[in-house]
Amino acid sequence: MNTAQEHDTFKLVVISAGTSDPSSTRLLADRAADGVVALAAARGHAVTVGVIELRELSSDIATALTSQLITPKLEQAIAALAEADGIIAAAPVYKAGASGLFTSFFHVLDNDLIIAKPVILAATAGTARHALVVDDQMRALFAFLRAMTVPTSLFAAPEDWSDTGLGKRVDRAALELVLLMESGFARKVRDESWDSYQHEFGSAGGTELTIDLDTDLMRLATGGSAA
Repeated sequence: MNTAQEHDTFKLVVISAGTSDPSSTRLLADRAADGVVALAAARGHAVTVGVIELRELSSDIATALTSQLITPKLEQAIAALAEADGIIAAAPVYKAGASGLFTSFFHVLDNDLIIAKPVILAATAGTARHALVVDDQMRALFAFLRAMTVPTSLFAAPEDWSDTGLGKRVDRAALELVLLMESGFARKVRDESWDSYQHEFGSAGGTELTIDLDTDLMRLATGGSAA
């Protein structure tokens, strides 16, 4: 069965942690998104693109980290990721690591939210000395979240913007993302093997493993009394 024929329109979500406007981080993410849209169109698929600007959610992310309160704005971002067929996640590099704004956003997400979803990882920095941040740090974070990161990562220092090599890497990463979206891998995982993952209670919008609340232990845990 051809999954791509059943799902000709893909939802792509771009996450940018750039703090300036305009930002080089957003520029790199947009360049990758344009590549995905063009390649998908050439293969007969439409792509809708949604953008999550983390600088607009900075206070909401801080609130979630300190009080576990999810604001309506943050809830909208989470809902967009839940519905995404593909993700582009781009961060600026500060002090030899992905920005705190970027990592904090993913720290407040449910661990199960983006299981098996295909992701392009991208980063920008003021020097090429930070080129390994994507593969050394960001890829590890997304491995913990059990996302399907594409093999090609994107990194841009100031000198890379005029280098044809960046364009080739963008095209390669875009193709990898399109192929993974076409495969329907994330959907198949959710539909066919979701129960084989270890889930936390309350994660992934209640789609975690069924938990029997009608037991003596669970009644005691919720303030009731054992039968």
